[in-house]
Amino acid sequence: MPEASKRPELIHLEVDRRLGHEWDEWDGHPLESGGNFDTAPWVFFLWSAIWILGAAGVLALGILLLAPRLALLAAALPSQLGIGLAILTGVVLLWWGILAVAWASRIPVLPERLAERGPLLWLMRQTSYLARWFGRRDRVENAAVKVYDGLALARNRKVSRGELLLLIPRCLAKDTLEGILGVANRYQVPVFVATRGQLARRVIRERRPRAVVAVACERDIVSGLHDVAGKVPVLGLTLTLPHGPCKDTRVDLLRLEEWVKNYLS
Repeated sequence: MPEASKRPELIHLEVDRRLGHEWDEWDGHPLESGGNFDTAPWVFFLWSAIWILGAAGVLALGILLLAPRLALLAAALPSQLGIGLAILTGVVLLWWGILAVAWASRIPVLPERLAERGPLLWLMRQTSYLARWFGRRDRVENAAVKVYDGLALARNRKVSRGELLLLIPRCLAKDTLEGILGVANRYQVPVFVATRGQLARRVIRERRPRAVVAVACERDIVSGLHDVAGKVPVLGLTLTLPHGPCKDTRVDLLRLEEWVKNYLS
C-alpha cells in the first residue's frame, strides 16, 4: 500500500496573464451536454482522414492551376509534382492506418516519435482547426485525446514517485481539487497548479519529470500536448465543464488514480 503519512508537494506559481484564453469566444451560454464532450475515438480518425484527403486535394488543385506556369520552368515539372503528391499522400494514409491499428489493438506498433510523441501531435492540431470551422472542436479534440492516451498507455511506462508530476488547472471545483490532492497524498506525487501554459512548460523544464499526468479541458490539453509531449511523456485527462469554462470544473478521479497507480506500479 502507498504511504499516506506525508502531504503531497503542491507547486504553485502565480502569473499576471489571464487564464482561459482558449475560450475567448465563449458567449456565456450553457455549453453543449453540460460541458461534457465525451466522444468516441473513431470520430478523430474520421476527421483526421478528411483533413488529410482535403489537404491533398487542395495541393492537387494548386498544381493543376499552376501547371502552365510550372511547365515553363520544366515541361515535366507538373507531372513530377503530381506523382510526388500522390506518393506523399499514400505514405501519410499508410501511417494513419497503422496508427489506427495500433490504437485499436493496444499494441505499440510504431515508435513514440512516429506516433503520440511525433506526427500525431501535429495532426491533432490540424484536425482541431478543421473541426473549429464546423463547431465540433471540443468533441473532436476529446476523441483525439482519447486516441493519444490509448497509444501512450500501451507503452506501459513505469516511473518512481519523484519522477511523476500532476498538472492541474486552478478552475477545479473544491471537492474535485480535494480529491486530486488526496490521490497525490496517497502516492506522494507532486502537484503543480498551472495557471498558464507557459508555466506548465516552465515547471516541466525545471523539474524534469519522466512522466506527466495533465488535467485540463480539451482545448488546453491539445495545445499543451503539442507543446510538451514531444519532450516528456504525457497523459491528458479532460475536464467536465458543468458551469462553463474555467469555473468549478470536474474530472474523473477514479481514472486519475488508475493512471497514477499504473505509472508507479
